[in-house]
Amino acid sequence: MAHHLVTSADIPVEGERLEVDRLKKIRRTCLAVSVAGGVLSVPALLGWFGGGLQGSYSFSWLYGFFFFATIAMGGCFWTLLHNVSNSGWGVSVRRVMENVGYVFPWMFIPMLPFLLPEVQTYLYEWMDKHRLAKEAGGGSTSYGLHHGPTADHLLHVKYWYLNLEFWYVRMLCYFPLLGFVIYFLRKLSVDQDTDPTPGTSRLKRARFHSCWGVPVLAVVLTFLAIDVVKTLDYKWFSTMWGVYVFAGSALSAMAVIILVTIALRRMGYLKNVVGPEHDHLMGKLIFAFTVFWAYISFDQYFLYWYANITEETRYFILRNTSGWNYVSIVLVFGHFVVPFLLLIRQDLKRRNGYMIVMACYLLFMHMIDLYHMIIPERGPSVTKVLHPHSPDSWALWLNGSIVGDVVAFVTVGCFFVYILLRNIGSVALYPHRDPRILESANVHN
Repeated sequence: MAHHLVTSADIPVEGERLEVDRLKKIRRTCLAVSVAGGVLSVPALLGWFGGGLQGSYSFSWLYGFFFFATIAMGGCFWTLLHNVSNSGWGVSVRRVMENVGYVFPWMFIPMLPFLLPEVQTYLYEWMDKHRLAKEAGGGSTSYGLHHGPTADHLLHVKYWYLNLEFWYVRMLCYFPLLGFVIYFLRKLSVDQDTDPTPGTSRLKRARFHSCWGVPVLAVVLTFLAIDVVKTLDYKWFSTMWGVYVFAGSALSAMAVIILVTIALRRMGYLKNVVGPEHDHLMGKLIFAFTVFWAYISFDQYFLYWYANITEETRYFILRNTSGWNYVSIVLVFGHFVVPFLLLIRQDLKRRNGYMIVMACYLLFMHMIDLYHMIIPERGPSVTKVLHPHSPDSWALWLNGSIVGDVVAFVTVGCFFVYILLRNIGSVALYPHRDPRILESANVHN
């Protein structure tokens, strides 16, 4: 709750806007780094420096892209949840949620390399098999997968979904679909800031349109995660994959929302509308999703361990070999046990300095989680393409991989931060003409 009872006199008529000049240097630096990194990434992704680097860097770029895409999709989720639940407490921080979510349509740009066959060769084994089967089948991929030397029964039965034409269509539809949802909801919210007669009609419209936006988010998040990450190993499947990715997305996005709100307050903004009560509420949400992530993660592992079917356990077998088992153990304790214990006290959730550390820590754990999800596939995939006679070799996994991971992550990360700062600086920092702004400013829990 704020230090005093907030009244309409404490809410500026024109709202609060970020002084763009205060962050101009950061924005320019992020833009310059993302452009420079993108220019350097083009030859690496196209193989101009050699196939080993190309294969390794393709996984690095996927890792960087997917990490920040999950945060953006998490921002969309919190925006939709706020509207669907008709939340009153979250009005003060809703614009931050919208700005984080509105980065998602821009993530189409770092996604573009995955449309290139030169990149797909190392990431998606099934795509090369489809192209070979099409040649062997006389133009019919399905026939080539069913008959002859390129036959692959498992890939053939999945052909209805795993085919190149449909994959391209899906990849080109995800960003406009969810991008339109978050653009429309954010525009509805921003337009209210200049409405001379604000009322509840916009709130009802936002709630109505968010109701159909929720299934759009569910479809986009689930199938984008399947198409760009799970199909790194097309033989493995999981019915819990979408929920697993969603749990990490929501958790990491709320961590970013906490960091942004605290940063804005330390710059002198939001002080009348966001206080310790909001910190406590957002802290409880990341605590809840820490538990939810652990529940889904353990469930997925336990069900496959209990069934013990070779084709189903391959995902975990790979991550329990060649040192990856240590990363698995780190996730058990670092992603669940430690934050569970550190977030259980309510008084600590109200301390900004403490929550900055916790939010950064959870983002770091999300980095490790996605690294553990994506990068173990790099060793077998890259060596299988470049050294088909020794597909189990892990030598190329270390060939410039760490440097590539850092370059790709920083490049996409600076692009994400640039778009986020651009979003924040282009509109009012909170919906000051929302009828529930005083309710949110004076919330008590």
